[in-house]
Amino acid sequence: MRRLPPLHALRAFEAAARHLHFARAAAELHLTPTAISHQIRQLEEILEVKLFHRYPRPIRLSDEGAALFPVLRESFDRMSNAIAGISQLDSERPLTVSVTVAFASLWLMRRLPALRSQTGLNLKVEADNQPVDLSGSDVDVAVRYAVQAEPEDQWLPLFEDSLIPLCAPDVLRRHTLNGDAGILGLPLIQYRWNCGAEASPSWQRWSHAAGLGGAVPEIAQHFSEEINAIDSALAGQGVVLASSVLAASAVAAGHLVRLSETELPGRTFWAVSRSNHPRFAEVERFASWARASG
Repeated sequence: MRRLPPLHALRAFEAAARHLHFARAAAELHLTPTAISHQIRQLEEILEVKLFHRYPRPIRLSDEGAALFPVLRESFDRMSNAIAGISQLDSERPLTVSVTVAFASLWLMRRLPALRSQTGLNLKVEADNQPVDLSGSDVDVAVRYAVQAEPEDQWLPLFEDSLIPLCAPDVLRRHTLNGDAGILGLPLIQYRWNCGAEASPSWQRWSHAAGLGGAVPEIAQHFSEEINAIDSALAGQGVVLASSVLAASAVAAGHLVRLSETELPGRTFWAVSRSNHPRFAEVERFASWARASG
């Protein structure tokens, strides 16, 4: 006979350990933070160990908690996968994919009809710029932008990216372009980079790459989001350093023009799914199709 603590206490601990935050665990399990805290204290009393160091904030796992957490996480993942694997309803629901707003708008949306006809997949698109917790949601696959795969989960490479200078054809009709130095004389569009300052698509870094010493005139327009910066370029308001992947359709249609062969290295787009996902064959089908459509 197995001797186990109450399942609700184990679930509360696993969620809190994964988030390292009682309130986020409570939101995931549809409980109050007080209830989460009570259930974890109940588990600690049963085990006669402390599972968290609560002070100073933020909370962190104790040695005992760190030993228990991966075992519980794997166990809950396996139970979830097994239940999903035998559930007819799960196999009939759309494959849920998490993407950024820019990826959804500039790359995925226009390709959805082809995806359905060529693969038979029906997608539910969750567009959000915050990375989703794959183990704590119903998302089946997330498109991530990273230098390399991480050890957890399944990472399938989609395509390599680069950051290139682009503008609308009308900008070239209004300005005379004289090589790379002339690009810096155009109205420059900048956006906030959320993937690490060391690889940001800044005009100063591009100026260095072009052999122009890094000098950059005043930026004409700043945006918080890449998609708004690309929209600004499409409207003829200046030149933007944009993802070659996300801007590919606009370039192919002639709405944007590449101004120079000088580029900055981007990262890799990946399709990421939980390990041992019961619908991993469909995730691989999505990744293969995306790779061929890139």
